[in-house]
Amino acid sequence: MNYFFVILLVCHVSLSFGSATNVTPEHGEPIVIENTKQSNEVPSTTDVDQKKPPTILIATLFRNKAHIMPLFFTYLNRIEYPKDRITLWIRSDHNEDETMEVLNQWLYKWSNAYHHVDIEYDNTTKLRDSEISQTHWSNERYLDVIRMKEEALNYGRKIWADYVFFFDADVLLTRPTTLLELIHLDVPIVAPMLLSDGLYSNFWGGMTPEYYYQRTTEYKTIYNYDQRGQFDVPMVHSAVLINLNDKRSDTLTFNKTKLGARFLLSDHDLALIPTDDIIIFALSANYSQMPLKISNEFLYGFVTVPLDAEDYIEKDYQQLLNLKIMILNDETNSLIDVEPEFERFSKYPEADMMSFDRIFMINLLRRPERRVKMERSFKEIGLDVEHVVAADGQILTQEYLEEIGVKYLPGYADPFQNRPMTKGEIGCFLSHYRVWEQQVARELNEVLVLEDDIRFEPYFKQRALHLMDEARQIGGWDLIYFGRKRLVKKNENWVEGSDHLVHASYSYWTLGYALSLEGAKKLLAAKPLENLLPVDEFLPIMFNQHQNETWKRAFPIRNLNAWSASPLLLFPTHYTGDEGYLSDTEQSDIIDIAGENGVEKKGNKENNNGSAMMKSSGDGDNHANAATANNTSIDTSFLINKVNDHATIQHQSSDQHSEL
Repeated sequence: MNYFFVILLVCHVSLSFGSATNVTPEHGEPIVIENTKQSNEVPSTTDVDQKKPPTILIATLFRNKAHIMPLFFTYLNRIEYPKDRITLWIRSDHNEDETMEVLNQWLYKWSNAYHHVDIEYDNTTKLRDSEISQTHWSNERYLDVIRMKEEALNYGRKIWADYVFFFDADVLLTRPTTLLELIHLDVPIVAPMLLSDGLYSNFWGGMTPEYYYQRTTEYKTIYNYDQRGQFDVPMVHSAVLINLNDKRSDTLTFNKTKLGARFLLSDHDLALIPTDDIIIFALSANYSQMPLKISNEFLYGFVTVPLDAEDYIEKDYQQLLNLKIMILNDETNSLIDVEPEFERFSKYPEADMMSFDRIFMINLLRRPERRVKMERSFKEIGLDVEHVVAADGQILTQEYLEEIGVKYLPGYADPFQNRPMTKGEIGCFLSHYRVWEQQVARELNEVLVLEDDIRFEPYFKQRALHLMDEARQIGGWDLIYFGRKRLVKKNENWVEGSDHLVHASYSYWTLGYALSLEGAKKLLAAKPLENLLPVDEFLPIMFNQHQNETWKRAFPIRNLNAWSASPLLLFPTHYTGDEGYLSDTEQSDIIDIAGENGVEKKGNKENNNGSAMMKSSGDGDNHANAATANNTSIDTSFLINKVNDHATIQHQSSDQHSEL
């Protein structure tokens, strides 16, 4: 279990709240933070039924959480709920980091905005006598957490709070309206479903007779948003809203002794129950006939996976990085900038090139928002990246293309839409071609090429370094896909001596790939501008895995040695049909191969049923006929899901487990 934060919302006209915040430092002398904030809300004279929002108590425990607290408090401050209806209950002890410095900074700037803050902390010792490390959960530590959570629950009852929100310190509640939406559900106990960098979340799908986590198919259905709504589950934790106005809440407890007494459990039955706060609470809710609900109606936020006793605290730092990268790709709540007061606590890794000679990122000048997001990702991960201005297909002229020697591959037509290239596809190819030229001209032995619409998988840097170490030990590679769309059904052979590399089959996408100097020379030597086709068709031709024999004959030397990471390290930020999906290659004008101007058709190979025909007139009819003939000769049964294949995202994580 992690230390948690409890927010208590309290509102009763007969209850008089204190006007000061008591802070008990380690030497025991109380520090009083005066809070003179008074509510100025006046009932509407035109609406006698107008009510104040319910009061909420938010309770959280902090221990060695300085790395996540700046973002935790930033999201707490952004919660869209009247702060004068919120009481905060905070406890912290046994810290070895800057937890108290961050906490004091928040108290100084923000505590007066809330109705009341009740805080106690003790930093006299770093470890309990029974603990072997700061990540070790001894029985003494469990009992301390149980005692503090029980104290928070009773505090909420004492001040007549309407709700108590148990809020772990390792939760990032990114959706500002979460509390309002949970209260609106009007259920006794509910938790907003949280995502992690794996399959872990803040609920269980099942519980064994021994009261531990049980794997269920329903769990993944909920976690993957296959169904949305509110679901009855045997366990919720980490972020839990309890309606204290429900009479049944009077028997809720975190204490095993109280559980036995309230529900008349025998000594034998009580002894079988683990000394674990979340299990005891779940059982008390079950015995009180209060259903535990998990809501996945929205993406509410994220949570880190609890550390095992043998884990170092640095693993928590990496989990936070993974979550920040995930948040950056959330369309609705992508802000990860902390409050200015916390910036001095933010730490970033030193930027490097991950053992490459250069990392390039291709970006269109008219897509600055993508560049900003990518640069923030690079800062968080610690990547030193060189920006490459992409060739913009929208402004390419036929005169310029002829000047640089561009000639289109005779007979080319998109395998799915039976159309010529789009202007965006031409710009995309030229952008990658420029990188290959730069690599050869600057004699860069190994480079990593990235596009600007990618999402890094968790532990990207560590996995990439390991992958490249393995590739160099084996040797002989020219290109390694970090992200791609695999198109064939057949199994891919493992690279001999590797557990993470396969020989690449026919694939689309150039999201990210490592390229050797020898590989770049091979690509340029093929003179692709003289037989231009999309880059994700050209590359499979060069490693001799394309299905179109006619196109392959235009490039007689096809000896590129192409591998792929398995599992992949990169994925697109969006797929066809997703909210926010935008493709500058697919969603652009088709070239006029007959030399006419003003072509209006758009292309989208991922979302078209393949029935569209090429636009042609005059001499272009020959191209159209050739293309039709070539496409007819392709057996498209080899394609995976043919057109609209959404890559399956495989999270590298252990199964959901109990926090024991």
